[in-house]
Amino acid sequence: MWQHPVRKRLLNNEIVVAATVVTPSVEAAVHAATLGFHFLWVEMEHSPITLETLRLMVLATRGLPAAIFARVPVIELWTAKRVLDQGVSGVIFPFTASAELARRAVEACHYPPRGRRGAGSGLASTTWPEPGNYYDSADQNVVTVTVVENREGLEAIDEIAATPGLDVIFIGTTDLSFSLGLRGAQGGPELQVAIDRIAAAAKRHGKFLGRPASTPPQIREWRQQGFQLFQTGTELGLMTAGAARLLEPLGLAGAPGEPRALY
Repeated sequence: MWQHPVRKRLLNNEIVVAATVVTPSVEAAVHAATLGFHFLWVEMEHSPITLETLRLMVLATRGLPAAIFARVPVIELWTAKRVLDQGVSGVIFPFTASAELARRAVEACHYPPRGRRGAGSGLASTTWPEPGNYYDSADQNVVTVTVVENREGLEAIDEIAATPGLDVIFIGTTDLSFSLGLRGAQGGPELQVAIDRIAAAAKRHGKFLGRPASTPPQIREWRQQGFQLFQTGTELGLMTAGAARLLEPLGLAGAPGEPRALY
């Protein structure tokens, strides 16, 4: 039986690194899927990517190494259902601020009796890596990621982390910083205490941990702290970084900066 390669890596205590896709470019997604990333974080909360484009990305990346995950704009049954029915194998839910929202996210990714997902998988089943019984395979393999990124989620983190069926708790560090009154600033003791509290709850309840990362040293450092899933730069950020490495030694002006993730 097929096992999702991202889930398999997490279970084997290996890291998972994602590239973020924010432009409605199928060709950019296909190219990113060949570069060594384990999955593409298709950003549908902060970008103009539509369901039609998402479906084309799923079709065009069949057989390529990187899986397709979609971040939906809100935690609702219908938002998850629509991206799952395009064939994605992971759903990322933002602003998970309560145990009820975490439960809703899990239910949206599973068929009854475990969840509440509706049976409309005609498109998804044609692109799913395992032929045959899509329902059983999807129930066992779809990766459910909830993003904890505000004070409410921090206060409810133990109940969120205890949610059965939840795979990954991802810390949205920039929005969490804003929620704590830090205006998005990274680092500092208050934010670190919050991150440590979320990480401890995830470990206590057997959930995998994720966070944004922009550099290899960050990934190595945070890996030692128990984080396994990392959202890295967007295709635009990676282009910017590559251009800067080429142009800056020549003294040519460009748009400086390292690849940024959408936190």
